[in-house]
Amino acid sequence: MSNNQHIPDSMNSILKLAFSFFLCLEVCLINFNSNGQISPAKDYPIQPVSFTKVKVTDHFWAPRIELNQKVTIPIALDQCYKTGRVENFKIAAKLTKGKFQSEYPFDDSDIYKIIEGASYSLQTNPDARLEMRIDTLIQLIGLAQEPDGYLYTTRTIDSLHMHPWAGKKRWENDPKLSHELYNLGHLYEAAYAHYLATGKRTLLDVALKSANLVDHDFGPGKLSYYPGHQVIEMGLSKLYRITGDERYLKLAKFFLDCRKGGDEYNQAHKPVIEQDKIVGHAVRATYMYAGMADVSALTGDNSYKNATDKIWNDLISTKYYVTGGIGSGGSNEGFSDPYFLPNMSAYCETCASISNVMWNQRMFLLEGNSKFYDVLERTLYNALLSGISLSADRFFYPNPLESHGQHTRSAWFGCACCPSNICRFIPSVPGYIYAKKGNDLYVNLFMNNSAMIDLGGERLNIEQTTDYPWKGEISIRVNPGKERVFSMMIRIPGWAVNQAVPSDLYHFKSTDPLKVGIKVNGRNFNYEVKNGYASISRKWKNGDQLFIDLPMPVREITANQLIKDDIGKVALQRGPLIYCAEWPDNKNGHVLNLYLNPQNIYSTEYLPNLLNGVTIIKTTVNSSSQLENKTSKDEKQLFTAIPYYAWANRGKGEMTVWIPLKANK
Repeated sequence: MSNNQHIPDSMNSILKLAFSFFLCLEVCLINFNSNGQISPAKDYPIQPVSFTKVKVTDHFWAPRIELNQKVTIPIALDQCYKTGRVENFKIAAKLTKGKFQSEYPFDDSDIYKIIEGASYSLQTNPDARLEMRIDTLIQLIGLAQEPDGYLYTTRTIDSLHMHPWAGKKRWENDPKLSHELYNLGHLYEAAYAHYLATGKRTLLDVALKSANLVDHDFGPGKLSYYPGHQVIEMGLSKLYRITGDERYLKLAKFFLDCRKGGDEYNQAHKPVIEQDKIVGHAVRATYMYAGMADVSALTGDNSYKNATDKIWNDLISTKYYVTGGIGSGGSNEGFSDPYFLPNMSAYCETCASISNVMWNQRMFLLEGNSKFYDVLERTLYNALLSGISLSADRFFYPNPLESHGQHTRSAWFGCACCPSNICRFIPSVPGYIYAKKGNDLYVNLFMNNSAMIDLGGERLNIEQTTDYPWKGEISIRVNPGKERVFSMMIRIPGWAVNQAVPSDLYHFKSTDPLKVGIKVNGRNFNYEVKNGYASISRKWKNGDQLFIDLPMPVREITANQLIKDDIGKVALQRGPLIYCAEWPDNKNGHVLNLYLNPQNIYSTEYLPNLLNGVTIIKTTVNSSSQLENKTSKDEKQLFTAIPYYAWANRGKGEMTVWIPLKANK
């Protein structure tokens, strides 16, 4: 296993055991404070309020969080047993015998992601059986780890007959396909979540032992392979937060700084701080940008933030789907030329939506501008939620914007990154609602919840009541315990002030004259908007009531004329939701032959028994059909649109997001 092939086997074994002993000793000596994390000298100027402080109780997100624990996580665990992912750890631990059982060397990471999601879920919804299953997996992972901390089942099982993507030596093929560091990134994120959620050190000790080996092998004067698939940068930053050990932060920075001389596919074509365009594989890219934001915040080096600002602008101005999806190309699972945003072949990988949400939250924490949450919210409610069925047991890998009926959700995938990523993301949603800075409390997302927040050194209870995203009325009850002055920073979504996206890529076809209304204790409050937030600063007392009214008319969206696939078409949006026309709701099961009237009048209706309860959009449109004599027949018909996230839950059939303004002759 060792790279030092010239050392005799007996001496090599002694060195490995000694190194392992000192790594374990170092892990045991680390001290933690009462809340499990250190307070870094430098950090994000705005801090998120942890999901553990927020209890979501609405009819939209709370059932999804519950289904994730009761349905999605058990399915994912069962699939990991069926497909050999768990067996790989058993074989590596020498509990059983056999060859590497699954398809890809990154399959180890699916186990780690499921543990992360289960840890989040267990924190808010204790479940003894699920906790026992996770403890069993963690025990297997620890047993599969080699004495010096190395953890990569395909090599440990049989170093002479490994997966063809793995190199002969440790790490050497990671810039290409081995995914050794990628797996570890997800291990570190899982260990962070598991320790904070349960207080148990079982997985954390495995992660720290691994990270110490990586630090031993990589760095200035040592190995300088860059990760072929980024994510370890975020994981190392989290280990730094939990231990205060600067080696992990320096290692995260090193893995960013050593990226050069490679390909655009994995963003190694030039130094990261010199990059200004979003290119290559979408998940790799957005994981890296999130890692750059972490390193920028924790080191105070703004060169990473400056680069991600330019890259973000390139994405939102030229390569962003109206659904919030990213990555148009299937061949590279990533980005194509500017404005190349086809609908039927749109890739928009579910994992890319998840990593895009993570990146945009970090950009907000750095800069405090609501435009990042505008992008986050659009992606969250549309492209990301489309990735999982309403029953929580079927998944999309790509999320297209048009279909002839060839697209259907799957129970699992050979490459199962998307289902396992959904497992870990859904229970973390409450952590995206609030953030704080000094005496400012940011309200970024709107959903029924109760939160207990430490603000300015004192505890504050917030109760948010709303039927969002179906209605735009939000009531917030403030209970500070005692009268005190602080500011409520209420995000005013771009869509509520006539901005479809924070660029010229999409526009609302017409302006909406309705204004966002804010009341404090029943009285109108004249607010000013700065960086997308209405600041309400006053002396608050228990029971004070804040009311926000976000108008939600149906809006038609037009695309930049450089997006050829959307010329002469409009998309429909109401509140944060993008809508689509799907076959079960429209005449004869066809929607690709429909076109809108010049001045459509839309109505809406909430249907509690349709698709777990949705607000639909209705109007009258035209349909065009070809006759036998090759002439066309146009007629008016009723039209129904549903939220895009809810499509493909009733079988195969036609669907479209973009609707023509005239018939295709």
